[in-house]
Parts: sequence; structure tokens; C-alpha cells
Amino acid sequence: MRLLHTSDWHLGRSLMLLKRHDELTAFLEWLIKTIEERNIATLIVAGDVFDNTTPATAAQELYYRFLSQAAATCCNNIVIVAGNHDSPTLLDAPAKILKAINVHVVGTPGKFPENETIVLKNRNGEPQAVVCAVPYLRDRDIRRVTPGESVEDKAAALIKGVQQHYATACANAERLRHELGDLPLIATGHLFTAGGIAVEGDGVRELYVGTIAHFNADLFPLSIDYMALGHLHAPQQAGGREHIRYSGSPIPMNFCEAKQQKKVIQVDFTGRRPHIEEIAVPCFQPLEKICGDLSELTGRIAQLVGENSNAWLEIEYTGEMIVPNLDDEISRAIAGSELKVTRTINRNNIHLRLTGDETPQSLEGMNELAVFDYCLKTRNVPEEQRPELIQAYQEIIGAIVENDTGNE
Repeated sequence: MRLLHTSDWHLGRSLMLLKRHDELTAFLEWLIKTIEERNIATLIVAGDVFDNTTPATAAQELYYRFLSQAAATCCNNIVIVAGNHDSPTLLDAPAKILKAINVHVVGTPGKFPENETIVLKNRNGEPQAVVCAVPYLRDRDIRRVTPGESVEDKAAALIKGVQQHYATACANAERLRHELGDLPLIATGHLFTAGGIAVEGDGVRELYVGTIAHFNADLFPLSIDYMALGHLHAPQQAGGREHIRYSGSPIPMNFCEAKQQKKVIQVDFTGRRPHIEEIAVPCFQPLEKICGDLSELTGRIAQLVGENSNAWLEIEYTGEMIVPNLDDEISRAIAGSELKVTRTINRNNIHLRLTGDETPQSLEGMNELAVFDYCLKTRNVPEEQRPELIQAYQEIIGAIVENDTGNE
């Protein structure tokens, strides 16, 4: 059996004010072509199908159009699980209808392991593999809050909860496998494994905010023959294990990912043994971050104009001279070209210009944690008190994210 593993599409994504719809459409068209050319029997999407829990109509249309097109190819089965950006109920709603075309969707973790167990069959109805389709496991899905618990206690409980969930799900799949024959056992997951590589600013947030709960890949059941993971945007192995993989996102989610080679993962099984091949995804929309003084910025832009580039740019001015009309200078440099500037960051202004109460005039580039940290410093909060306050703040942010998802 041959499968293709992808994840983190983030349909509906924008970059500043620029929509990524055309770029994601091009990727899905390429994916359909790849499925047909490589005779893919099973497609696995390991979470974060959408960029948020209330995707726009255009994003949902893109999703359903792809499923209808993929179902008409050689692909016998499509397995989709929810990620932390997805609405579990939105994905689950059409699940019974989609199952009629062999699209298996698991948005909400099952109360019983059978709810996450899928038998993949070929067109003749013969079993080919067993899948533990485990979606993103939220805090409330895997543990109970204990009054007075420490950060370490919470992290340990989360890790234990994830481990127990996979142990139960895979034990059920293992029993089923023994009944059907010695078939490959495939599992999915949407989580952050210990040692996983993320890039600063890539938008990958801690799943269990305020904890150190990164799951060790050694804790996954040994019965798993291939583990299809989502959440981290860079393609990589987990814990150095060849058969435990992140496919990564198919397009760069931000400028910090612009130089990453995006990939999908093809897995061919000989019996239960996986043979893994990484397939490079083409770049559908070039992104480039340009840093330097004015001459360096305009010089690089001139090169791109000469190459007839249509890149989207992030401009960061780091020169010592104050350039009051920086935006005008950049606009003149790109005039008449297909280049687009998503934003211009003037580090000279950010670092040198302060208001009377020493608050930066610009909050560009600062996330909510950086702003909170700045407030602690400006209010002279003692260093020894800051870790506990930051911990509490992170837990509040985490609770807001969880409540927004629960009240969708």
C-alpha cells in the first residue's frame, strides 16, 4: 500500500492583508496531480486543515472541492484529523456523508477507541491497513484539573494523558489487526514532540500553554508502523525515529519559513515495513525578507525588479540614519513591478523613539508575551516574581484559546 502524508494546510490563511487563497489552490491542484502520477492509495491530513475555527466560505469551498476531486482519483481512502487550529465540530459535521466516498474524518477524540480506528480497504474491499486516527487532544480531553497542582504536575498529567490515549487506541487497533491479518498499523497525531524544531515567529503556538508538556516520541506504542504527525511546520523526524514524521506545512506560513523546502511524505509498505520518500513541494508564491540600511534595501529590490520577481516582501530597516520617508522610498523602488510589500519595519524608530512614559510607539513584531514582559520591566517588577506572573499570564491566554474553541 502507498500513502501520502501531509498536514497544516491552514486554508483561509492571510499574510498581513494578503490572502493566500491562490497559493493554496495551486498547492491542492499540485497535490491532486501528485496523487494521480504516483498512484497514491491513501492520503492522510494530520490536522490544521483550516487556519481558524470559523473558516470563510471560500476556504471551506476549497476544502470540499479538493475532497470531491481526490475521491475521483486512484486514491481509495482519505483520512483527516483535526488540529489545534480546527473546529472539531465543523470537521465532524459532514463526516457521515463524506464516509460514503471513503473520506474518514475525526475531529473530536472518541470516547471509545473504536471511534478512532479505521480499516483502510482497496477497491475490492480487501483490508490494506489499520489506522488510529487520533486528532489534536485538548487539555480537557486527557486530564482532570487538580487544585493546587504545580506546573510540573500539570505537565506530567498531560503527558500521561496523551500516552494513555495512544496506548488504548493502539491496543484496540492491534486486536483488530490480528483478526484481519498482519497489516500495517498507522497512527496520526497533532502535537509537539520533545526536541521538535520550530522557527521563531512561525505561528506554531504551544498546545498546552504555560506547561513544558512536549511529548517524547519514545512514549508512542511500539506497535505503530508509521506515525503521521502535524503541528510543526518544518518537515522532520520526531525523536530521531525514521517512521515518526512531521510532513510540515505545504507553504511557508510566514517569512521565517521562506527558505524552508516544503515537503509531503510518501510511504510504501512492504508487509508492515515502511519505505519513506520525501517529495519536494514547489514554491507557489515566493516570500523574501530584506534587512539592511537604505542602500541595501533598494539594491536588493532593484535586483528583484530586474528578475521580474513577483515576491512578497517584508522590509526591515536596520540602518543608523533616520529615514523619515522610508515607506515612500520603498514604494518608489518597487514602482512598476509585481513585487508587493507586506509590511515595513523601521528598527531605528522602534528602538530610538519613545513616548514620555517610555512605551514604544510601535508594537510591530511584539507578541502578547513580549508586551506583557515589557510591562513587567517598565513597572520594575522584581526579577524573582516575574516567572510566576508570566506563568499565570500564559495560563490565562491558554484558557481564552480553549474557551474560544469550546464556544465556537
